[in-house]
Amino acid sequence: MAGRGRAHGMRSGGQWHGRGGWQQADLPSADDAKAWFRGRLPDGWFSGEPEISVDREEIIVVGQLPALDEEFTDEAERAAAEAGRISRFREATRDERIEIARQAEHRYRRKVAWGARLGGTEELFTTLSVPVMTRLRQPERLVLDTLVDAGVARSRSEALAWAVRLVGKHAQQWLGELKQAMATVDDLRARGPEL
Repeated sequence: MAGRGRAHGMRSGGQWHGRGGWQQADLPSADDAKAWFRGRLPDGWFSGEPEISVDREEIIVVGQLPALDEEFTDEAERAAAEAGRISRFREATRDERIEIARQAEHRYRRKVAWGARLGGTEELFTTLSVPVMTRLRQPERLVLDTLVDAGVARSRSEALAWAVRLVGKHAQQWLGELKQAMATVDDLRARGPEL
């Protein structure tokens, strides 16, 4: 019975609450998560800086693997080799990725997902699908969170209904302008009035 509470989200005190994730009020800032991961990841795992994205539930770390040196007869063979190399990376780094994720989950109170990219192949290993009237992945949740943070909507479900009515190609431009405006407001708020 000891494991039952955890599996059913019954832990408390700022802990993981099952499918619902961390309680919103308990979340620490993850503003430094990209820097923390870049400092914590072992040298040689990725060629270049990994792509790190953060929302209220999850941190996703996707890195570019070193290019394949071999020659291939066609694209299907190349794609198979890329998928095999990603699979090898996943297995070879599993224990260390689990430990890094454990540390990050303790620090940021968000689940950590991993992925790798090689050539034209990308694979995410394990990512959350959080229910918000439907199951959404992180990029969709980030759109909804931006609308809520900006005061356009009171909740994710209201933001989802608003976003569905918006024409797709205009949404990205508008959200970019909204984020820029929010950053300007944050800068002005931080500076305060000039006396």
